[in-house]
Amino acid sequence: MNKKTLYMKTKISILITLFLLSVGVQAQIDRSKQPKPGPAPKIQLQTPVEFTLNNGLKVMVIEDHKLPRVSYNLTIDNVPTIEGKKKGVSDLLGAMLGNGTTTIPKDEFNEEVDFLGANLSFYSSGGFASGLSKYSERILELMADATLHPLFDEEEFNKEKDKQIEGLKAGEKSVDVVASRVAQALAYGTHHPYGEYVNEASLNAISLDDVQKYFREFFNPGNAYLVVIGDVDVASVKTQIENTFGLWIKGTSLNLQVPKASPNVQYTQINFVDMPNAVQSNISVTNNVSLKMNDPNYHAVLIANKILGGGFNSYLNMNLREAHGYTYGARSSVGTSRYDASRFTAGASVRNAVTDSAVVEAIKEIKRIKNEYVTDEALANAKAKYVGDFVLALERPQTIARYALNIKLNNLPEDFYATYLEKINAVTKEDVKRVANKYFKVENARVIVVGKGSDVIPNLEKTGIPIKYFDTYANPVEKPEFSKPIPEGVSAQSVLNNYIKAIGGKDKAMTVKTVHATANVKIEGVPLTLSAEMKKMVPNKESMEMSAEGMGVLMKQKFNGKSGFAEQRGIKTPLTDAEIAERNADYVIFPELHYDASSISLVSMTTIDGKDVFKLKVTKGEKTSFRYYYAETGLLARSESQSEIQGQNVTTVVNYAGYSPVDGIQFPYIQSVKSGPQTISLNITNVIINKGVSDEDFN
Repeated sequence: MNKKTLYMKTKISILITLFLLSVGVQAQIDRSKQPKPGPAPKIQLQTPVEFTLNNGLKVMVIEDHKLPRVSYNLTIDNVPTIEGKKKGVSDLLGAMLGNGTTTIPKDEFNEEVDFLGANLSFYSSGGFASGLSKYSERILELMADATLHPLFDEEEFNKEKDKQIEGLKAGEKSVDVVASRVAQALAYGTHHPYGEYVNEASLNAISLDDVQKYFREFFNPGNAYLVVIGDVDVASVKTQIENTFGLWIKGTSLNLQVPKASPNVQYTQINFVDMPNAVQSNISVTNNVSLKMNDPNYHAVLIANKILGGGFNSYLNMNLREAHGYTYGARSSVGTSRYDASRFTAGASVRNAVTDSAVVEAIKEIKRIKNEYVTDEALANAKAKYVGDFVLALERPQTIARYALNIKLNNLPEDFYATYLEKINAVTKEDVKRVANKYFKVENARVIVVGKGSDVIPNLEKTGIPIKYFDTYANPVEKPEFSKPIPEGVSAQSVLNNYIKAIGGKDKAMTVKTVHATANVKIEGVPLTLSAEMKKMVPNKESMEMSAEGMGVLMKQKFNGKSGFAEQRGIKTPLTDAEIAERNADYVIFPELHYDASSISLVSMTTIDGKDVFKLKVTKGEKTSFRYYYAETGLLARSESQSEIQGQNVTTVVNYAGYSPVDGIQFPYIQSVKSGPQTISLNITNVIINKGVSDEDFN
């Protein structure tokens, strides 16, 4: 164990007392007995210097001269409110704050913030600023100016609204976005601030006047706290705050009541949302809880959740990921709220084929922690993780600010954090079982599943858990029709014939011997815009090189018909014998021209994004894949396959769109590839056939 004593000149000190047992060289250790834990580390946080301005703004200052930096955390403690038909007005306010002031234009404001090397951000109920302490006075002035005199410009308002509408549209196809929205709406009710959601209609109903009105009513100092931490002098910073934030006009205090959240359901039930484009199911077992930070059960709940689903070695993750390979990670969480509105949630994103099994296993693990005592080892590990995380977190000024504010907002005792680890270490296995039964109410839980109904509902029905159906905005609906009757005369071969006809006909397609394409590539979560060069030659040769401007080629994949490799960051990995055999069986250009009748079958007629498609199953040896063709146009809409990567079964889905002719042959210029948790978007910029490709390109 690393031993470190942190001295903080600001009088914020962490006193960690470690008792080490010294033994002789010849001493023997009885490893059959669990070592007794030493006393919990003693945590002492400096009490902030507090004062209140005439306008009601409450200020807390903590001096910390360890580094020449300062941070300002502004929090407006408003009661959660319903925004109703204009839901999203607070989001628009948060987006507009900090983009210039009535005295400093947007560009000049941002340039000065950058020049100072400062960070300045706002949201609908507060803001944050930080930077070097030598610029602290000017940073505070800019933050106060943005708070008191925001620039509400009609053009900027329309830009932010359009941006949020586009974000909503992009989220409509995201299983995770839909799952989050539906879970909150069903758990709390759309009549509750935590359950209502933004939609395009509510955003379009908002005017700039609405944003300004919301700002006047809710963004004022009467309920505000400003926490200052860093290399400052209390007397000086008090004068600076009085000269800046002291000019903030106190608004009218609104007497608002938070409505009660919806009650938990009376019995375990699956709430299913059908998303035909889903390649994975998002599952979450959830029930509402009433848990405050000053609740005597608080620390025991933290430990119980850590053991159930709060880390890699948790019950859920070891079952769903490690034992069964259903998911990349399974987690649980328990929220707290002063307003009796928070949730327990346990779940994961899993492959369609194992959705029912994942639901059953997740419920099993929740019942396990409710019915069985946890082991000494699991309890000790959970406590050790909390101790380590807690001590490390204290090195961040934002943590100190949050702790100081938590004590005020949550009616906590002054020694709450000083005794935090003592209370964590005092949790017993009996406590864990007790709070699990009190808060993990699987018997009154919704099992919210968002996924592809045609793939998962038949097996979910076999679990015996009642299923209720909802749309993507949490409205109840009848059980969807997951597949449609296949029209008379339609067969697997007729679907392929229609596809070949749609792309330009068999004669033209057979003349295509090589394809050379270039594309702009965007990988979700990666800030770089990449470019790709792709080459194919019949029957099975392929080459792909991905580059970034100024960085050269980042990745290569090659197959020359006999051997191949993947290369990334200069490390070349040859294809395995199995991969070579699989590629040898492929036709890389228009494989539909070469399918054997015995290898294809028509599975169903279903929908993708509201359009009818025929789903074909393609069998090659022991491997199967699926291809979807639009019923109206005949063109390929999607391909779906599975492979094993590092012991995990990974589903890869490619969506095709933007068809355009090249020498009379239709090619999809827009492609989206989702493989496991990663999404790659390709915007094809150019396609050339039968030119510019040679055998050397594949070596």
